[in-house]
Amino acid sequence: MQNASDDTPLIFLIAGEASGDIIGARLMAALKKQTEGRVRFAGVGGAHMEGEGLESLFAMRELSLMGIFEILPHIPKLLRRIRQTESAARHMAASAVVTIDAPDFNFRVGKRLKGSGIPVVHYVAPQVWAWRAGRAQKIAEFLAHLLLLFPFEEKCFANTGLETTFVGHPLAEEKVGDADGAAFRRRNGIAAEDSVLAMLPGSRHGEISRHLPIFGETINAVAAHRDLRWVVIPAMPALRAEIKAAAAHWNVKSLIVDGSVQSTKYDALAASNAALTSSGTATLELAILGVPMVVAYRANPITIALARRIVKVPHMALANIVAGRRAAPEFLQEACSAEQLAPALENILLDATVRRDQIECFRNVSRQLGIGGSAPSELAAEAVLRVIKKYQPNKEN
Repeated sequence: MQNASDDTPLIFLIAGEASGDIIGARLMAALKKQTEGRVRFAGVGGAHMEGEGLESLFAMRELSLMGIFEILPHIPKLLRRIRQTESAARHMAASAVVTIDAPDFNFRVGKRLKGSGIPVVHYVAPQVWAWRAGRAQKIAEFLAHLLLLFPFEEKCFANTGLETTFVGHPLAEEKVGDADGAAFRRRNGIAAEDSVLAMLPGSRHGEISRHLPIFGETINAVAAHRDLRWVVIPAMPALRAEIKAAAAHWNVKSLIVDGSVQSTKYDALAASNAALTSSGTATLELAILGVPMVVAYRANPITIALARRIVKVPHMALANIVAGRRAAPEFLQEACSAEQLAPALENILLDATVRRDQIECFRNVSRQLGIGGSAPSELAAEAVLRVIKKYQPNKEN
């Protein structure tokens, strides 16, 4: 751990999961660039942040827990980690604490730092636009600044007194738009005139087990009425075998690619004429690439029943939420069936007007995500340094 007496700002970062680790590493690189290396780091992070010079207080995986039954046995240790993290930030006299997503842990640390004189900047706003809007005012009580991924989030915090900065979505730094679909087709022997459908059933075993049978039935139904030659499926290595077994029963050629390699995944999506996807970040990736899509999702009925009571957004897909309208058709729960999905997919594959409408709408989505503008990490770094200057005006940054 670097000495806190060094005459350079000490930025204490906390990431609790893999996506936050990547965001944190990019932010650290941008901070080093903007300060010409005159910055120090401490906190909690994973391999990516450690690669940028962070010595983590403890293993980030301790915070990467999901689900109430998984978390319950670890509550005493998590509470100790919250106290330890707060104490370390105070002891090191951090110039600022930057918490990245993981609100269950990070907001507890932030609350404990209230009144310490250390400004807390949170990166990735909680989805108050979707549910529990009252959280906006509550987090304004202990945060100094909030970094936003979506421009529409600004109005959610406009009346709270909390300063915010729209920096853009992390996808803006992943070169999604550089994907080469034509090259992917050549590498895999797919003719330029062949119809290709991308399938994204989810990234977790539960999602895969719920969606694969339905998606497979949908593929066979479409192939029975249309000359559909190929289905490409980006899959994480741990899910490959399960997907391969299911694909053996489909009446099309299937190509499973490594979803953990971004360039391979994006090339595969860019090579596709349309997509059948579960809800999630995948809808944003497809929107950036201009791939028309049908969105489907099934979850535990109890989970959905609760969600319908508290979630206040008119759309399920992030791409539609950002667009402000249902550009891509959505099929949730009982509607997520081959009987409804197959006609919707055929419509996208056959109707040029429907395809064009989605593609035009998604160009605006890309702009709203910050694609083509300044890198989100650079904008975030600028905001963090502004906060430090505001709270420590007499200290050089």
